[in-house]
Amino acid sequence: MTQTTPAAPLNPDDVAAWTRRPIEELFALSRGEVEEAQRRAVARRFETLRPRVAALDALATRQGVDRIEAIEDVVPVLFDHRVYKSYPIGLIERRRFDRLTAWLDRLTAHDLTAVPLEGVRSVDAWLDRLDDNGMIVGHSTGTTGKLSFIPRSRAEWPAWRNVHFAAMRAAIGVDVREVRIPQFSAGYRSGHQMMTKMGRLFAREQAGGDAARHALYDYPISSDLLSLAGRLAAAEESGELDRLEIDPELLRERKQLIETSRHRDDDLQRWFARLAEDFRGQRVRIGGTSADLVRLALKGRESGVTCAFAPDSILMAGGGMKGFRDAPPDWEELLKDFFGIDRIRSLYGMSECMGTAPLCGWGFYHLLPWTVPIVLDEEAALLPRTGTVTGRLALYDLLAETYWGGFISGDRVTVHWDHHCPCGWGGPRLGKDIARFGELDGGYDKITCAGTAKAYGAFMDYVNGA
Repeated sequence: MTQTTPAAPLNPDDVAAWTRRPIEELFALSRGEVEEAQRRAVARRFETLRPRVAALDALATRQGVDRIEAIEDVVPVLFDHRVYKSYPIGLIERRRFDRLTAWLDRLTAHDLTAVPLEGVRSVDAWLDRLDDNGMIVGHSTGTTGKLSFIPRSRAEWPAWRNVHFAAMRAAIGVDVREVRIPQFSAGYRSGHQMMTKMGRLFAREQAGGDAARHALYDYPISSDLLSLAGRLAAAEESGELDRLEIDPELLRERKQLIETSRHRDDDLQRWFARLAEDFRGQRVRIGGTSADLVRLALKGRESGVTCAFAPDSILMAGGGMKGFRDAPPDWEELLKDFFGIDRIRSLYGMSECMGTAPLCGWGFYHLLPWTVPIVLDEEAALLPRTGTVTGRLALYDLLAETYWGGFISGDRVTVHWDHHCPCGWGGPRLGKDIARFGELDGGYDKITCAGTAKAYGAFMDYVNGA
């Protein structure tokens, strides 16, 4: 009888090495082994990063946390996800990129004070300059009025690349680094918005390179325009539109963007109709937000577009129905019928975390060992790590080597801690019923942070330079 050699234990001092192991092996590890390695790895990250990341040291001092011995010890020093957009908005309006850099410097172990800023007059130019100096800073969409900037760097890149392709392979059953599959993306070719930036970075690594990626807009999305759009929306809602200091050149670009957006549905339909014809009978990979894909399917069906791709084509959707209030309740069936693909694949993730969770055939998102899930109640207190619990998701991203990976998200999730999923994958898993607290509470997401409100308020003042 052949005996199976036990997998080597996870080394908590080298989390990057975990990302080089087969994903099947990681899913087969016992929960106890994984959680012990995670506990030791989080403790090690706190020990090494506290003296190097000013914001972490400030929060730990205010919260009286000197060491991490158990997962629950990390809760008082989790960053509110709004930390990454805690800079004064006036810094962008007045182009004070020296002070914006000083703000970001508090959130990373890298010394950004030496980054040359001569000639930097825009957010895009600032992010380009940071990239040129070893960073890979991406940002959110800015729908709340401010962009969130995540201080990732080249130090994180090898492990980040590994986990992206590992989770992708788990989700779709194909290693796209080895198998060339043309990819359709109803977005922009490049830019610093995190998902767009990831699309460009990872496309370089996949079979066929960036040439195999067919984007609707074959040019960059402007970070400055995203920032402006969010600020205008927030200022209009609060009645402070006349107080904004706006660059006239940006306003001219915004007018062009508005004119382009008026024709977006038609552009989208024409773009996809061409691809549907050019790639008829071929295997393709179609990806985008659920909302965008549903709009595309509705428009395509209305216009008589038919899809006849190869039967092993791949459809990936995620991100929910943000901003699409009238989405049909049977939208999943609509997508499968329109694209002629019998299964929707998905990954769950967020800009602040490098690890993503693949969706299994039984409808659960499975977290891998480099992502430590923590579920909090309404007062940001730790909920039991057993059974099935629903609450606010917090995460510790163990892949973050040069910035603090612990943060509280804006997502309400249901986590299943015990028992293996029928799919055969192990580890904690999330149900598909994920919602944003900001949408549940009428657009306002209030986090009652762990520890005293006074201590956390003082910390936020410190981060934004008040």
